[in-house]
Amino acid sequence: MKRLILTLCLPLGFGCSQMMNDNTAAIKDNTPQLAMERTVAEPGQNSGLYQNKAVMNDTSQLGVSTRKNINHYVRGIMQDMAENLQYVNTRTPLAVSSFIYLDDEYNDGTLLGNQIAESFMHELHSFGVPVIDFKTTDFMRVTPSGDFVFSRDYLELSPDQNFNYVLAGTMVNHQGGVLINARIVGLASKAVVGSAQGFIPQSVVDALDSSYRTDGIMLKQANE
Repeated sequence: MKRLILTLCLPLGFGCSQMMNDNTAAIKDNTPQLAMERTVAEPGQNSGLYQNKAVMNDTSQLGVSTRKNINHYVRGIMQDMAENLQYVNTRTPLAVSSFIYLDDEYNDGTLLGNQIAESFMHELHSFGVPVIDFKTTDFMRVTPSGDFVFSRDYLELSPDQNFNYVLAGTMVNHQGGVLINARIVGLASKAVVGSAQGFIPQSVVDALDSSYRTDGIMLKQANE
């Protein structure tokens, strides 16, 4: 009888020990994840609206691979500009112009420069600054291909625009990407009231896909 009891206890003891080891391993495996969750959730860990947004949106810390686009880098530039911004607040309407290449004509726009301007419009609005979209007409233009309220024809736009500041900037091709110089300027004084610089990797720039390049007909004509 004693031998039988001893034989039964040995497997039970081994099973209990194995269960304790498994539980300990599970706790260790979960520790980094819990720590990261606390880092995001605890108040006072981040300063500034944009830094909070960046932490909450950066899912790569949780092991999820994400592809960063131009909006991600513009958000960082806007965060730097907000740290030295003067005179512009929730009661000062502001407009955003297309970003231009520093070594090119100042009246030649590009898809990259226009997209950077669009991204800054969103970031300024999120920051609480009133943004004036001066490309909005006073009417809706209805055509067979669509209905449009935006225009780049200055004759269709209102000559009276309610903004005293404008966000503008230049771009410079650099090895591995594009350097961005952004600033907010007073239209009357021409004084720079905020500035920031940033860098967009070339892979992100190349990810922009022009409508002309995706149109098979236009691509064929270009090759001819």
